[in-house]
Formats: sequence, structure tokens, C-alpha cells
Amino acid sequence: MKKIFSLTLLLMSIILTAQETEEAKKEKSFTLSGSVDAYYQTYLTASDDSGQSFGTAFADQTGFALGMGNLIASYESGKVGAVLDLVVGPRGAGATFSDDIVDGIVNQAYAYWNVSESTTLTFGRFNTFLGYEVIAPAANFNYSTSYLFSSGPFSHMGLKADFALSDDFSLMLAVMNPWDTNNTSTTGEYSFGAQLGFKGQFLNIYYDSGANNGLGLEIDYTGGFEVSEEFFLGINAAYEVNSYAYDDDGIQISDDFKNGFYGVALYPQYTLSDDLAIGLRGEYFGYHAEEGDDLPSVIGATLTGSYTVDSNLIIKPEVRLDSWSNNDAAFFDADGEDQSSLAAFTLAAIYTF
Repeated sequence: MKKIFSLTLLLMSIILTAQETEEAKKEKSFTLSGSVDAYYQTYLTASDDSGQSFGTAFADQTGFALGMGNLIASYESGKVGAVLDLVVGPRGAGATFSDDIVDGIVNQAYAYWNVSESTTLTFGRFNTFLGYEVIAPAANFNYSTSYLFSSGPFSHMGLKADFALSDDFSLMLAVMNPWDTNNTSTTGEYSFGAQLGFKGQFLNIYYDSGANNGLGLEIDYTGGFEVSEEFFLGINAAYEVNSYAYDDDGIQISDDFKNGFYGVALYPQYTLSDDLAIGLRGEYFGYHAEEGDDLPSVIGATLTGSYTVDSNLIIKPEVRLDSWSNNDAAFFDADGEDQSSLAAFTLAAIYTF
């Protein structure tokens, strides 16, 4: 009888262990994804060998050029996980400033803990919560980037907590190193971030002291509306202010001079078919200061087509025209004469996996 009982316990132990192992396997997951992009760009109002650009982040070369290669490894086990996002190429170097964290290779590297169904803690380096556009071109409709995106932070190093307050409301709170200090902060200062979301509309706030080439205070709204099944309207607006002023070499020249940037961008996008869409980015961006009138501002219009080939390859033809006010020497034409506007045609290819 004891033998039968012992055998029964042994069988039950084997069955339960097998079930636990199977459940553990189901809870663990590893994914590998990424993208590769390249483009051709030619100026319509200037010579291609002029060495100038729009002044926004990425895609600033003429002729044939590489964007970036992006490889994202994600591992999750139960309630915890980690993400390692690696980038190479000019766009990746521009996003990571080339020399921070392993020579500009690491875009994101963080661990997270799903404390509950409504709370997640993330610790490490993660892309910014500000703005409509992102670093990876596959996630943007337009291939080139806006002035608003280019003027704000790209990534943060720190700790953030995401809360799902309800089906409609979300909240994020973060403490981080100061602006664009993505490895070690040597100033003893920190920055703070918050995001309140409601049905796909987000109010974002970022703050650091502004010292040591910091950003200061930025208030950002990012959202969008499904006007119809075919028509989507994205919106981004931001206002930034800093009490510190710096010269072109980053040397502090004042600690009591309010200045900064502001702007708004609209992203109407229309889906023509399952594979084809067209979209416009209309942006107004300018600078402000407590002293000084008629500061430079720019109106940018970017028309982009998006054609998906066999789900993984996206072809994007794009025409962009930027026109500055109160800055007649923003660009120069083929004869070397100053001009306030610049136009370009770009053809980009983005492969995702």
C-alpha cells in the first residue's frame, strides 16, 4: 500500500512539475525585430554639393545615403523583461550623439517590471515620451523630421512609472538625468517628466534646471483623431523656455534670460488603399526671448507618399519646402546667394522585420 501511495505521489509530482515547466515556457518570450533604411535626396532650389541641409535631425545628405540599421531584442519572463535596441549608421549616430554609451550603438537599453495589470516600472535608457515623431523611420509617416522633434530630447536615462488609471486615462511619471545626458550625469542634477493621456491624446511635461546646457521646461501636446476610416489628423504642439542662454559653442552667457522655442505641426494623412497612403506635415516653428522682436521662424511643408511592398518594404517619395522669416541667410542657392527657403526631393526605402 505504501509503495502504491509513494508511486502515486511520484507520478503527481512529475505531472505538476511538467505543468509548471510548460507554464514557465509559455510565460517566457524572446522577439527580434528591426529595420534598415536608405534614401536618395536632391535639392530643388540649390546645388547638391552646397553642403547645406534643412537643419533638422537626420536625412541631411544629398545623393544616395544610408539612414540606419536597427536591431531590437526583447525578452520577457513572467512580469519582468528587458529590451536592447541597437542602431548603426548616420541616423543612429545622430540619435545617440555618436560617442555616448558604446560609441553610439545603444539607442535603448532598459529593464521593466509589470508590478500589476495597471502599473509598469521601467529602468534604464528609453526613447523620449515627448513629441509626435520618433527616431525609427518605420514608425513615422514622413521620412524627414520636424523642427519640434529635432529641438527636444531624443532619449532619457532614468526611471519611469506608467499607470493605467482606467480604460481611457493613463499617467507616466519619471525621474531622469538632465537633457541628453544618456550615460552618467556628472552635474548632480536630475530632470523630471510627466505624461497624462486620455483616449490617445497626451499632455507631456519635461523639466530640468536649464543649467549645464539643459533644456529647461518643455510642455508638449501630442495626439490625433480618426476623422474617418481613410483620414487621420495628427497634431503636435510644444512650448519650451529656459532661463539660461548659451552661445554657439555651448558656453553660458546668462543665467537670467528667458528664451526658447515654440511650434505646432499638423499631420493630415489619407489612406488610398491597403498599400498606398499620402500625408502632409505642415509645421510652424519659431524662437522667443524676453528681449528682442522679429526672431526667426519657419514654415515647413512636407508631402510624403507611402507605398508598402509585400508588407515589409515601404517606399516613401517626399517633397519638402521650408521657408524662414527674419532669416534671409538661412540657406543659399546654386550661385551662392543667400536665400530664406530650401526645397528638396527625397526617395526613401525602409525595410522592417
